[in-house]
Amino acid sequence: MGKKRIAIIGEGEDQKEKNKEKHKKSLKEEKGIRVPGLKGGERVVAVSAEPIPAEEEEKEKQEKKAIPKKKLKGKKYLAAKMKIDPQKFYPIPEAVRLLKETSFSRFDGSAEIHLVVKKIGIQGEAVLPHFKGKRKKIEIASQETLKKIEEGKIDFDILLSTPSFMPNLLKYAKILGPKGLLPNPKNGTISDNPEETAKKFQKDSIPFKTEKNAPLIHSVFGKVSQGEKELEENLKALLKAVETKNIVKATIKATMGPAIKLDISTF
Repeated sequence: MGKKRIAIIGEGEDQKEKNKEKHKKSLKEEKGIRVPGLKGGERVVAVSAEPIPAEEEEKEKQEKKAIPKKKLKGKKYLAAKMKIDPQKFYPIPEAVRLLKETSFSRFDGSAEIHLVVKKIGIQGEAVLPHFKGKRKKIEIASQETLKKIEEGKIDFDILLSTPSFMPNLLKYAKILGPKGLLPNPKNGTISDNPEETAKKFQKDSIPFKTEKNAPLIHSVFGKVSQGEKELEENLKALLKAVETKNIVKATIKATMGPAIKLDISTF
């Protein structure tokens, strides 16, 4: 007898089922692959690498720009700072000498003073014996002054007036007021004797006052090019005007130079 062939009915159906199971399994693997060490339910998901949208990239750049970069001090500043002991409070003569020595600007910088005082609202003027600042031009109000205002030729820094002449100036309040030039009894620019008052304003003085929201005073008491004695006398005049009893801490420095702590206990 010849060999018999046995046909298994349904073999094709079983193969189809197996293929379906393999397909389902591959889909599960794409959605989440189990990795040893992960907790129950956790999967490693395959994610396709897509390019970052231009808007997102630009936003990221802007955020990086917004982060302030730490400003590095230059070699000249660091060399100047090495000459100062940050823990020491220097007496006035030594502090002034160091201020001149540690200034590294190519221009004639200013001698600055920075004060921490006991309260907000301290203000006044200090007459400096060796003043090097710009002198203010003072004018006593007259008909000629009114003509200048009309023409827009305001060439004065302080305007003085008698009480009787004030009505003539009030119509120019919108011009003079914003510039701080309208005479006012509070700042002493209205006087029965403006010629005598002008002499007081012509003194070589500098104003000082605390910041609006902090007990800090920043001022200038001379130029780095001035002699040490001149700067010392100017500094003492300013400290006297502010009154040392009001001062908590004082430092001086050149426009381009490190801060120097000031010892005012012996002043």
